[in-house]
Amino acid sequence: MGPYVLFLVLVELGGRIPGAEGALLPLKVLLPGAWVAICAWRGEYPELRVRSGGAAGQIADVAVGLGVALLWAGPYLAGWLPKPEAGDAFDPALLGDERRALALTLRGLGFAAVTPFVEEIFVRSFLIRWVETLRPGGAPSDTDFRALPVARYGAWSFWLTVAWFSASHAGWELPVAFATGVIYNLWLYRRGHLGAVIRAHAVTNAALFAGVLLADGRGMDLWYFL
Repeated sequence: MGPYVLFLVLVELGGRIPGAEGALLPLKVLLPGAWVAICAWRGEYPELRVRSGGAAGQIADVAVGLGVALLWAGPYLAGWLPKPEAGDAFDPALLGDERRALALTLRGLGFAAVTPFVEEIFVRSFLIRWVETLRPGGAPSDTDFRALPVARYGAWSFWLTVAWFSASHAGWELPVAFATGVIYNLWLYRRGHLGAVIRAHAVTNAALFAGVLLADGRGMDLWYFL
């Protein structure tokens, strides 16, 4: 929970303090990422130690991730959904033109490596189990959420985590964020362990990042996806 809250605080500060976004970019990547790594090293995330289910399972995770990337970008590129205002886009010159490569490296690392861990550990490991201890008729309220299986299905926890995942994204992203939340939840139940969803999420973000860079090289501005 801690890394996710820290990440949200840093994002909020970057949006509210003029000129702070560039200074906070390294912190948004390094601090939550280091926190997750330290907790994992100390054995505080046993859900990350579950085996992935072999090569076939990992290939399926990658396929789901690529499919979600298409789902996320497709409606905007096709004109089915309105694109956001220019102010919502990531600025690759955030750290200055001479540090463009550094800004892109930090953004790519955070987007494809840190965010999937931070977000999935919170949403589909902590939140999806914790709310089951609050649901009438669910697990007893004094139950430690960690005693519940990670991939335990419950309609209450399913839709609440989808709603949270959707609301944690920008307003223009709500339709695709909602669909993505449903897919990631279903994939969690299908695969039975958190690592599969983290892998799919990482592939989704990496594919979006690569697509934005390729589009930029061809003169297309898709920075709003980052």
